[in-house]
Amino acid sequence: MSASPVTVGPDDTLATVREIFHHLKFHHLPVVEHHALIGVVSDRDLLKALSPHLGSAAETTRDLATLKKRVHQVMRRELVTLPATAVLMDAVRVFNREGVSCIPIVDEQGRPLGILTWRDVMRALEQ
Repeated sequence: MSASPVTVGPDDTLATVREIFHHLKFHHLPVVEHHALIGVVSDRDLLKALSPHLGSAAETTRDLATLKKRVHQVMRRELVTLPATAVLMDAVRVFNREGVSCIPIVDEQGRPLGILTWRDVMRALEQ
């Protein structure tokens, strides 16, 4: 898993999320409020929420306004998580049954410890 994940808050803007994804090459960001995980926003969620005209000759003020949307407006609230004590096969089961693209790893208080992706699983299986 990717430990100590970069997180965003529910009131952060999509412009902030876009910058993080662009500069850090992440695909998922945990959304945290009062240190507890409340959602996840993915690069796909971001792409769906932003205007396709951003950065083009057709860009308008309305298109730019999509960058001002807040994370809580587009994040996924239905969380599928695993505890830090989970084993690799627990993650494989979750990926196969839930159809998620990442699994936040949380502590007993629901605080994010890391993010597990299918690529992490593939790397572990290779080793």
